[in-house]
Amino acid sequence: MGKNTEIADIFDKIADALEFKGELVFKVNAYRKAARVLREFSGDISAIHPSEIEGIGKGMVEKIEEYLKTGRIKKYEEVVADIPDGLLELLNIPNLGPKTLQLLHKELGIKNITDLEKVINEGKVAALPGMGEKKEENIKKGILLYKTGRARIPLATALKVVREVINPLFAIAESISPAGSLRRMKETIGDIDILATGEETGDIIEAFVRQAYVKEVIAKGDTQASVRTSYENLQVDLRVVEKESWGAALLYFTGSKAHNIKLRGLAKDRGLKISEYGVFKGTKKIAGKTEEDVYKVLGIEWIPPELREDRGEIEAAMEGKLPVLVRQDDIKGDIHVHSNYSDGMDDIEKIAMAAKRMGYEYIGICDHSKTSKIAGGLDEETLKKRTEEIDRVQEKIKGIKILKGMEVDILSNGSLDYSDSVLEKLDFVIGAIHQGFTKNVTERMKEAMNNPFIDIIAHPTGRLLSGREGYNINIEEVMEYAAEKGVVLEINASYDRLDLNDTNILKAKSYGVKFIIGTNAHSAGMLLDMELGVGTARRGWLEKKDILNTYRWVDIPLRRRRR
Repeated sequence: MGKNTEIADIFDKIADALEFKGELVFKVNAYRKAARVLREFSGDISAIHPSEIEGIGKGMVEKIEEYLKTGRIKKYEEVVADIPDGLLELLNIPNLGPKTLQLLHKELGIKNITDLEKVINEGKVAALPGMGEKKEENIKKGILLYKTGRARIPLATALKVVREVINPLFAIAESISPAGSLRRMKETIGDIDILATGEETGDIIEAFVRQAYVKEVIAKGDTQASVRTSYENLQVDLRVVEKESWGAALLYFTGSKAHNIKLRGLAKDRGLKISEYGVFKGTKKIAGKTEEDVYKVLGIEWIPPELREDRGEIEAAMEGKLPVLVRQDDIKGDIHVHSNYSDGMDDIEKIAMAAKRMGYEYIGICDHSKTSKIAGGLDEETLKKRTEEIDRVQEKIKGIKILKGMEVDILSNGSLDYSDSVLEKLDFVIGAIHQGFTKNVTERMKEAMNNPFIDIIAHPTGRLLSGREGYNINIEEVMEYAAEKGVVLEINASYDRLDLNDTNILKAKSYGVKFIIGTNAHSAGMLLDMELGVGTARRGWLEKKDILNTYRWVDIPLRRRRR
């Protein structure tokens, strides 16, 4: 994982530098694609020849070999030689693109975020040609989002790190689990906490600090240790507890704080005391070995970690009304997957075979429509060629249905990017907004839902976890209209979206909305992001019946609006 990530980071930095300098888009995208391939490659790049990795071209192979031999890439050194340290980092700020950054660097001499904040506070950005107060304010908001985002870890990153940490410890620890907000599958994580138990506490601690992923041992004691990982430079804390307290400790360190406080109140009402060590009646310990035992002593059934936010889950458990949450193995297909016909990396056959290996009954190829030119949107002629290829691949691959879908742009007036005569030939249509995030978004979405051929609204709020606020939208009005029109709302499982989020899912469910979980995958490997979408759905209290891609395709009620 280490070398893969190191090289991918360098490729991304080269792309940033080229973009800042105004280089041709295809050259920038070549480095972006190579970085993405390396991040998704599960093997060790140093253990094979890089040409064996599908999607890595000859030029990138040479640069990878150069890094593996010398620890440097000359191209990177060349393109960043005349760019001040810290300047390219500013491209991660929402609302600040490469052309604007060029202008600010040239005219105001900004070199880092401190410089940028200073000139904004002095009103100098608004005074530049083509800028103005509105653009200045948007950049200011972007800085705030950027700083907030850096303080927390994306769920996908935390899961990847914690699995790397936990897997070698299974052979030593009797029980081991992530705790905290990661176990509750929150979209971003404050700290990575791991809990373990076993006979040989010292051996568990030693195995933890000596693994290959450890960049630095921050602290090490008899029952606790903290390390910093080489991947993403994250701190991971391990606590080893006694077996008799495993359940109580796991419950306590999973949280949330509000959930735990309410449980302590419930225990107090029963003359009990609950802590990380167990449940006590006076001085006698009466539960603590398992979470189920702790909840049972309090008179309630076990509550799934994703629900533990004090949003009514304890009351529901007391009444025996907890939802039976959707599970990963309930998902029968993924219908938001991009192929190499638009901006995806893999061809239709590779995607279909990957989906079949996952046990799916169907897979929906869902490329961008023609207006999304930057994403390689398909005109009608190219769409026809893709349809023909899907038919050819379907003849070849049995045991999984390959669906013909499209992610169709919702235009500025609310109309769709293709005519109805084109849309009616598709198995399903996902409507999405990719341009114009501030003007009439609510009205455009509602107008689009009037079209009988639209089945699903993709990523309904448009936010990105990495730092984009999303559309200027009345999301509850959209939810209510979707329920009225029978349009499905997507839970987009892409690691940087997770949109709808849990609170919006709860709102939408109250309106009677149905959902689909789509990965928005741009490669076969990204189909695994379904886990993130399922976790988000579970946080939103969703059951199997609420999510349409838990149905068989013949039973899925998508196209009923067209009849």
